[in-house]
Amino acid sequence: MKTIGILTGGGDCQGLNAVIRAVVRRSMARGHRVIGIRRGWKGMITADTVPLDLEAVSGILHRGGTILGTSRTNPYKKPEDLRKVEESFRSLGLDALVAVGGEDTLGVAAKLSAAGYPVVGVPKTIDNDLSGTEVTFGFDTAVSIAVEAIDRLHSTAESHDRTIVVEVMGRHAGWIALHAGIAGGADFVLVPERPIDMDAVCEALRRRRDRGKRFGIVVVAEGAVLPEGAVTKDAAKDAFGHVLLGGIGERIAREIEKRTGYETRSVLLGHVQRGGTPTAYDRWLATRYGLLAADMVEEGKFGMMAALRGGRFEPTPLGEAVAELKTVGGDLIDLAATLFG
Repeated sequence: MKTIGILTGGGDCQGLNAVIRAVVRRSMARGHRVIGIRRGWKGMITADTVPLDLEAVSGILHRGGTILGTSRTNPYKKPEDLRKVEESFRSLGLDALVAVGGEDTLGVAAKLSAAGYPVVGVPKTIDNDLSGTEVTFGFDTAVSIAVEAIDRLHSTAESHDRTIVVEVMGRHAGWIALHAGIAGGADFVLVPERPIDMDAVCEALRRRRDRGKRFGIVVVAEGAVLPEGAVTKDAAKDAFGHVLLGGIGERIAREIEKRTGYETRSVLLGHVQRGGTPTAYDRWLATRYGLLAADMVEEGKFGMMAALRGGRFEPTPLGEAVAELKTVGGDLIDLAATLFG
């Protein structure tokens, strides 16, 4: 019998509970014991755990968030925290640890694996920016929520002859903005991968007016960059060195109104994109990742991440998955631009 730990780190997203459920059910069917680590890497520092069995994971498939809680804790910031994580591996008797998270959580997992600890990863981020896999769970739900919001904003924008700027998540990658913008029929999409060109934005909106369309929708990722730099709430950084982004939508709205004279408003979707029930696709995807993670533990394939590649679920090296972010290519941005205005 193996003792398998599982943690969820970083921002929450839809589908985390589906992963937990799949790992528990697959592992218990093989006679193993599963324990949940509370609040991500913080729980490994403090050895804060909860036993997981079939009853514990019953009825959680459709629930958003994570029953284990999460945090943005980086045990590599302090030597004593890393020492406590290593002690927890021994004191909890872990034969394996399943780490579910994005670039930061899996970055820690990759370092621990390189140091010889039995860790496997599961890719989680609504931003869909992890390399090594075609898609991450949570992304489909986040896009669906953003599209629903854009659909609703179309009607109020048209009623008031307004332009509405919708700010969505996406620190370094514009996947949510691009997919939601195209699916929602936005008139312009702004992503972190390409500097903002306000002249092009305003020209697209003017072309709409020339065709008799007196309203417009602009979708912008939170990490989109103005000529003077990214828009941040303050200079404070989290445990992984990330500044708190926010406010780009409001800045863009003010600039559009100043340049065009069109009444313009901004809407910040924020954490609404992370919450609520996962789509059927994200439930299926997260479940498949969880099942594969349990199989990787059984087969001793540590230092690997569950991935979807070429339509197949298979392990991929953790180090490769976190080596660089998967961003939107210029060719795709140019293709989307043919729909603007």
